[in-house]
Amino acid sequence: MSKDRLWTPQFMTMGEGNFFYFLSQYLLVAAMPLYILEELHGNERDAGLAMTYFQLGTVLCRPFAGKIIDSLNKHRLLVAGSCAFLLIMTAFFFLRTLPAVFGLRFLHGAIFGVTSTAAAAVAALVLPLSRKGEGIGYFALSTNLAMVVGPLVGLLLMQYWGPSAVFFFLILGALFTLIAMICNALPSSVTRPSASFRSFSVTDLIEPRSVIPSLFGGLVFFSYGGMLTFIPLYARSLGLASVTSLFFVVFALIIIVTRPVIGHLFDTKGPDYIVYPGFIVFLLGFILFASISSLTGLLLSGAVLGLGFGALSPAFQTLAVTMAPPSRAGVATATYFWALDISVGLAAIYWDLRRLNGAMHDVWRHLSCRTCRGCCLVSCLETLGKLMKGTETGSFFCLGAVLPTLS
Repeated sequence: MSKDRLWTPQFMTMGEGNFFYFLSQYLLVAAMPLYILEELHGNERDAGLAMTYFQLGTVLCRPFAGKIIDSLNKHRLLVAGSCAFLLIMTAFFFLRTLPAVFGLRFLHGAIFGVTSTAAAAVAALVLPLSRKGEGIGYFALSTNLAMVVGPLVGLLLMQYWGPSAVFFFLILGALFTLIAMICNALPSSVTRPSASFRSFSVTDLIEPRSVIPSLFGGLVFFSYGGMLTFIPLYARSLGLASVTSLFFVVFALIIIVTRPVIGHLFDTKGPDYIVYPGFIVFLLGFILFASISSLTGLLLSGAVLGLGFGALSPAFQTLAVTMAPPSRAGVATATYFWALDISVGLAAIYWDLRRLNGAMHDVWRHLSCRTCRGCCLVSCLETLGKLMKGTETGSFFCLGAVLPTLS
């Protein structure tokens, strides 16, 4: 029975570390623009550049994260990464100029790309095989919670105590995470390097067996990124700007409440029982959102979207990790997260162009169409894979077929 234990100290420490890594990002997403505009006397372009530098650091370093994770002692890497986080958060407190902020945001993104990938890879390795889907689902909750708590804490600290309180809070969080990582006793079978820096190839950057589940995860986050980018504008056009935060509260609560059931279904019934219903529910959520006119409609669509997103996101992450051997856990996790990084970045650009060429309702109808195509694509590739290989779910793996969903 102990072999199937889920809530081990090692797993919980990885969840805490991941929560702080993402909290630092989403807290600064909300607080940094205000800090730049009000304290550093910058403009909106400068505020946008701070986010751009972070994304550049993440996207450029994420592909190499897998090779780094698999080639080094994972415990030492997590300790070093958490130490770097502490130094960066401390530097934010003392270096208060725009060039320094831009440079620190780039370093923040680079370290974030490595440490968040390492935490996810180690979390997957310490989970029992029979509860892998359930465990990764719970682990993903640390990211979901950070996405909700981060902006709220950042705005409250900026409003009542100013930027010094924001950075001091992040320093304390980084210090706590560093201590937790130092004290975390990981088994040698997990921390032991499984690769070498001596050789290098494309497969050191991308795990081929994880590419297609990563791309489908990217499709989900592409739609999610569009929602994040334009929901404030859309809600304002409907006269619901003052209650937009309630949408995210409901969205997060549904994910939290349904996660145990979804993880258990994944492990006992298989991905089919999660992926197909998840895409259908996600699609219905966008259809509802495109037709709302009241607070009730806003909250209902948030609940439906949360249910769909909460099912699909951990399902594809689990598939991406479990399709690769344990020795390639770092590269597999990096492949998945890199697809997500690129998808969210492309979403902001793509949906902005759509917004400029049409009304907000047209943007949301377009999002629904993309999600619908993704659902149909999964079904077609799944059927084709079973006919050709006679395998279980996971055969929806044809790279070229993903591209039409983004056209």
